[in-house]
Amino acid sequence: MRVLIIGAGTGGLALAHALKQAHIDVSVFERDLVPNADTGGYRVGISPAGSRALKACVPPDLYDLFAATCARAPTNFSMLTERFQEVLCLELDGHATDPMDGEKNVIRKTLRRVLLMGLEEQVFFGKRFESFKHNPDGTVTACFEDGSRATGDVLVGADGTGSAVRKQRLPQARLEDTGIVAIGGKLPMTAESKALLSQKMFHGMSMIMAPRGFGAIIHSLEFSQNRSSQDFAARWPNFLEFLDVDSIGWALWGARQNFLRDPAPLSGVELQRLGLELTRNWHPHMRALIQMTDPLALTSLSMRTSIPLSPWDSSNVTLLGDAVHTMTPGRGAGANTALRDAALLAKSLVAASLEQRPLLQAIHAYEAEMLRYSAEAVKDSKKQMNASDMIHRPAAGRLQLAIMRGAMRVINAVPMLRQRLLRKIMMVRGEN
Repeated sequence: MRVLIIGAGTGGLALAHALKQAHIDVSVFERDLVPNADTGGYRVGISPAGSRALKACVPPDLYDLFAATCARAPTNFSMLTERFQEVLCLELDGHATDPMDGEKNVIRKTLRRVLLMGLEEQVFFGKRFESFKHNPDGTVTACFEDGSRATGDVLVGADGTGSAVRKQRLPQARLEDTGIVAIGGKLPMTAESKALLSQKMFHGMSMIMAPRGFGAIIHSLEFSQNRSSQDFAARWPNFLEFLDVDSIGWALWGARQNFLRDPAPLSGVELQRLGLELTRNWHPHMRALIQMTDPLALTSLSMRTSIPLSPWDSSNVTLLGDAVHTMTPGRGAGANTALRDAALLAKSLVAASLEQRPLLQAIHAYEAEMLRYSAEAVKDSKKQMNASDMIHRPAAGRLQLAIMRGAMRVINAVPMLRQRLLRKIMMVRGEN
């Protein structure tokens, strides 16, 4: 069996590792010209379920490197008002001894560097996919913009939200604009910036719920303990240069109709000014974080989400990750669902390669299960991330916000309710 993977993102590279370990011929084709291209985004949150899926795909040493390049694990997830008053705090297992337990934060670019290790002969850069065609002998050929071609038994589209594979394979698939737009950035962690966060905020992840549906997230990322570790330097001396610096990340979002201006065409300086205007009644430390961020480190995002698909007739062309189920970052489920896809698809393809089941039957089993759990994740991730929701309206939204805050305060006061809510959140991110 030969498998062609389009896209060297988290899911595509995890799948490639799993297939390589099973001695299946695999090639990955990536449109970026170089491995260290800016892949977009800053932090990726990996849940325990995401860690288990990744561990099932990659060699043990590579998983150890992944764990070692993660930031200090967060110990809590808190919900705050725009004045930094706590309404809910869920305790996380931030001191877990097992590398697979607890929440993990990693920089997207660093994660990609980790997953590229060991695949130097399998990943081809500068390959922009154009189309595929089925051949009379049952194989499939991928055609690239540079005129080159590659033929295999299976083609996997792992090429993200704008997937060219999906556009040909499932032309009926649609994305919708949620109407939510965001501004985000990160700044170096210094004594001055660290002082803007309480101890609980510094050691956890904080979500802010503000009037008119505005929201924000703040998280601190500490990697210095990895860089100073003698064990890290001894095991991976050539990887020290790829470790990110300690930083504080933040993002601010809301309904486009409530933004003073559309952030999409704005420069970094203009985004900073807009962020300060939107948070003029917020806690001054939030405004200080925005003010201290280098405008060049600011970016904007329009959030889109997949429209649920009906099952389709399976073929030897399939999809995983954002290529088939783009979701908002509302629950932090995107990367974890892609890793789940990779582990599940690898298992199905290995079974087919061992002739334990026919290839199309194996791919169909993967697609049926993937559609089931991804539809739930897409739906739940969209909650509060839809500009038409009541919370984004001036009067009704304020009432709904008050009700939500009240409910969270009740949950916060009852340990059993806190645990139940945490289990529900983690289920969306892959936990049983």
